[in-house]
Amino acid sequence: MNNLAPIVLFVYNRPDHTKQTVEALQNNTFAEDSELFIFSDAAKNEEAERSVQEVRDYLKNIKGFRTISIVEREKNWGLANSIIDGVTSVIQKYKKVIVMEDDLVTSTTFLTYMNNALNTFQTRLDIFSVTGFNYPKSILPVPKDYNEDIYLSHRCMSWSWGTWIDRWEKVDWDINDFQSLSSNKSKINHFNKGGEDLFPMLQSQMSGKIDSWAIRFCYAHSIHNAYCVYPTNTLIINEGFDGSGVHCGKDNTTNYDKITFSNSVVNLNQQIEINPDIAANFYLITKKNIWQKIKTTIRKYI
Repeated sequence: MNNLAPIVLFVYNRPDHTKQTVEALQNNTFAEDSELFIFSDAAKNEEAERSVQEVRDYLKNIKGFRTISIVEREKNWGLANSIIDGVTSVIQKYKKVIVMEDDLVTSTTFLTYMNNALNTFQTRLDIFSVTGFNYPKSILPVPKDYNEDIYLSHRCMSWSWGTWIDRWEKVDWDINDFQSLSSNKSKINHFNKGGEDLFPMLQSQMSGKIDSWAIRFCYAHSIHNAYCVYPTNTLIINEGFDGSGVHCGKDNTTNYDKITFSNSVVNLNQQIEINPDIAANFYLITKKNIWQKIKTTIRKYI
């Protein structure tokens, strides 16, 4: 495959998780042809210094990619600032990116799917991002007569994603229209098509209660009437539910660590349109009791 998107990986203080993520990527088709950029955030406090250094020591010995570039932050940036800055610096040169965090384990066809999706939907300006993750069918049922390998959602996903420079540059990270949005019920309802928690989460962002790049990226999807592409069978497993992460708590209820993912090739329909039944089921996730459990343990999960 020509013109592969660079992989941008963000790590912090979890050496075991980082190793799992990297090893899974190494087993991917096209790994050896892909450029890998790693952004290592600095310790937030003395307690994290040792584990941050363990991660950095491991990074220096990684092989299996075309090139490996490591950026070691000299101070703690936090996830939101690090992602916005890191993605911007890479996407300006390569025009597209595949973004990962240090608790995601990929199937062997993940890079194939992501690169194919970025190539297939590059000219679909109503698509702002693609992801390799999908919910388990027990949470998000897909209609039995649905024959596509992918679907569209109003809501973006932070558990693996890819985008293009022309979409990324449309994101207003300051949300300068927040006041007008707050007084416009129609716009709020439009934003909340991806889940009734979206606008409240943006309110929390603007009031300084949270610091999320992803809620602002999701809002950019909304104001540009754009979608995120999901596979119907996940190519991502999140291994961060052991209490080790800054943004992921310990969760023994949703069994995300028990999900098995697909290694099959995903067929992409360039003309895919949003399916109302899947969109309705997606919206209902935010209304179910299980979502309350998810929200309390995964503050970054949108």
